[in-house]
Parts: sequence; C-alpha cells; structure tokens
Amino acid sequence: MKKTNPMLLIDFYKAVHSDMLPDKIEKSVSYFTPRMSRVKMWDHVVMFGLQAFVKTYLIDYFNDAFFERDLDEVVGEYDRVLGAALGKNAYKTEKIVKLHKLGYLPIEIKALPEGTRVPMHVPMFEISNTHPDFAWLPQALESLISAEMWHPMLSATVGASYRDIVNKYYDISVDASLPKAKALGDFSFRGQECLQSAVKSSAGWCLSFLNTATVPVIPFLEEMYNCDCTKEPVAFGAVSTEHSVMCSNYAVDGDEITLLRRLLTEIYPDTSFSAVLDSYDYWNIIDNVLPQLKKEILEHNGCMLMRGDSGDCVEVVTKTVFKLWDIFGGTVNDKGYKVLDPHVKAIYGDSITIQRCEAIYQILIENGFACSNVALGVGSFSMQCIEEEGMLKPFTRDTFSSCIKATYCEVDGRPIPIFKNPKDGGFKKSQKGLCRVYCDESGNITFEDGYTSETISGRENMLEVVFRDGKLVKEQSLADIRNILNNGNF
Repeated sequence: MKKTNPMLLIDFYKAVHSDMLPDKIEKSVSYFTPRMSRVKMWDHVVMFGLQAFVKTYLIDYFNDAFFERDLDEVVGEYDRVLGAALGKNAYKTEKIVKLHKLGYLPIEIKALPEGTRVPMHVPMFEISNTHPDFAWLPQALESLISAEMWHPMLSATVGASYRDIVNKYYDISVDASLPKAKALGDFSFRGQECLQSAVKSSAGWCLSFLNTATVPVIPFLEEMYNCDCTKEPVAFGAVSTEHSVMCSNYAVDGDEITLLRRLLTEIYPDTSFSAVLDSYDYWNIIDNVLPQLKKEILEHNGCMLMRGDSGDCVEVVTKTVFKLWDIFGGTVNDKGYKVLDPHVKAIYGDSITIQRCEAIYQILIENGFACSNVALGVGSFSMQCIEEEGMLKPFTRDTFSSCIKATYCEVDGRPIPIFKNPKDGGFKKSQKGLCRVYCDESGNITFEDGYTSETISGRENMLEVVFRDGKLVKEQSLADIRNILNNGNF
C-alpha cells in the first residue's frame, strides 16, 4: 500500500489553521500532557513510544512520502483530497510548497526520558518550530502524534503495574536469584486492534517483562530502541501446545497421554514446554494422567508447565500448584516457602487481570508456596481495559486525557504566553507560556509554567532535545529505558 502524503495525516480542520494564526507569528510551542487519570490506582503514566514515533514518522515517513517525492506530485495529491473534501477556496497549498522546498521538518522536540513515570499534569514533551515560516506546523502534527502515542504509554503503564505486583510478592516469597522479568508474559497479540497496535503494546509491556507471544516486537524494539536479541535479552517466547494440537492428537490416539509422553521423550526431551490440558477434562489430566507420567516428567531435561484455560483462573492455577506438590513434591526456599520440583509448574494465560494476579499470589503465600510456582499470561483485555470498583474502564486516549495544547508563541519578535481555561472545564485548563520540568525537594517530578524563551534560558529543565530539523538528536536503548523504569533492577 502506498504511503499517504504525511501532510494529509491530519484532521481536516488542521489544513486551514495556518491561515487563522496571528499575522507575523514566528514561533509556536505546544506540550503533550496527561491531564488527569480515570483509573484510581494510577496517578502516573509511563513515558514511552516517542523515539519510535520520531523514527517511524518524523524521519522515515516524511522523507519517503514527502521530501523525496516530486513536488508536483505531493502538492497535487494534497490539492486533490482537500479540494474534493473542503472546496478549493477553503485552504492554501503555499505552505506545503515551502515545506517541501525547505527539505526537512523544521521541528524541535524536547522530552522527558522514556521510562519515566510521569505524574498527572506534568508535560511529557514539548514541540515547537525551528523556522519562523512554520509556526503552524507543531499543532498540525497533533492528531498524528496523539493517535500514535497514547497506546504504547498505556501498555507500558499496564506492564509497570503488573511488575509492581511481582516485585511486592516475589520479595516476600521468592529467592532473589530468580528473575522477576519472567514472571508474567504478554498474550495479547490476537486481541489487539491491528498488527501495529499489538507490536507497540507488546513493546510497552517489554519494558517491565521479557516474556511475550508477540514475535514482531523483537525486530520493532531492535530497530527503534537499539538492542539486539542475539546479544541481550530483548524478549523471550515459549514452546507451547494449543487446542488444535491437543484435539487433533486425541482424535488420532484416542487419549491425551500418548501426545504428552511423546512431547516429554521424543519432541522436547531437552526443552521446557507448556501443555494446554483443558480440552476435555483438566482435572482428570492433573489427578490421573500426570501420575502415570511421573517417571517421564522427572527424567525430562526441562520443565513441563500445566496450563488450564477455562474455569475460575484463580482457583485453577492455585489448586494446580497444590496438586503438583502432592504428586511431585519439591523443596523449601530460604524464605520458607515451598517450591515445586523444577520439572513441573503451573501456567495460566486467560483472564489474568491485575486483581486476579494479586489474588493468585496472595493465596499461594497464605498456603506457604512461593509465587514463582506459577507463570501468568496477560491478554488483550488487560491491555485495553481495567476493572475497578465493579466497573469496566476501557483504555482510550482519554484514560489520561492526554493532549497536545499550544501554550506559547512569538509574534513579530514579541513573546506571548497563551492558554485555555474553560469556565466549566476543570482538568482542561492548560499550561501558560513555556514550561520547565524538574524534581522538587522530595524528589517528585513537577513543573512550572509562565516562562518565555528569555526567562527559561539557563533554568533546570528535564525536558531535553531529542529531535531537531529532521534528525534524532538523543537516542535511548531498550536497556536504558528498562533501567529508568525499574530503578536499575530490571
């Protein structure tokens, strides 16, 4: 599919705002800010996805679909679409001609480091023009930026929330040598809105965990965040059966034990794998079939993970741990909690919400078991919705009311702070003037507004230049972002 002219990646009304701005406007500055949280457990949002957006759109896309195309072709496409939709007298093409002849995107972005947990109301990044003829451009990019940025930030925040739970319960019950980053996995690919959504969501998840079922997240993270899966842990997958495997073999063999024995002794004698066991009667497999396979399981050079996929997930996965202990035994770790024989484990990847994850860990600990006895998978529901106070709250751009608002301009050399403050708008009040972000005396991230280009000069500001005039100025690696988000304890 041919790339659409990036100057058409807008809401229609953005095409005409350049004609409405004040005469002799030379500079415009806007901020991307989470204005409020509609989820009570979250008062911070993880900054993530900007570097990928810059590389994908502000560099590669603009170069391929705009600057490197013929001027007449670019202007003709712009004119054809807007002329048909708005009418020839509603817009002008001069600005498109000027931008194309300039040959680069005259934009500067200053941002907080990715991986930062940003409080509500604090600007995450600033966008402004670097050439006086293009003060219309920062807000012209608003729709594209907003559409691309909110989802990876939300998934990164979801992942961080699960990681906080893992940190809490692993610190209580699990030996410190076991990696927390493998406790949960992302199973959301098939339930996401599209491929691009699935990849960006899994990338946000991978800031907190290594396990994911989404294979294309690896090349995405390698390209966008300077990592190499052959040299460092980027993301890990798992060997697993699915119902089509279990049911087709049952149809041929007349039982399930034949395939399980073959998996243990012939197909994966030296590889850990999970087997979904609820195609017909999950507890029959656990209670009656596994004891028949005890010898093969204990001689297997790997771990067999018993996967339920129906019923009450909290009950199924915790009860499975208890039954595996009765069948296979195990040891007691240094913290005094039972750890299953390393050849067996319980896994569950359906309906593991934040609340159910915590409930599973609490039940295990209450019964004397380490939380590492289970592996949990987080599906698309938890990447796109949360249950809180008996309500389902779907994730959208408005979960954090993330927006880009203009707060400062310069007209004929005169600095002019601008702002919005609706009488009945509440959280919709914007910043005014230029902003600086800094840590207060308690170490909390906060901000001050009301500055001009002159008064903000030399002041401490955590917003640093990451993109200017078509080039990435500052780049972060995946490892760097993980360390920021996890305080060096990924």
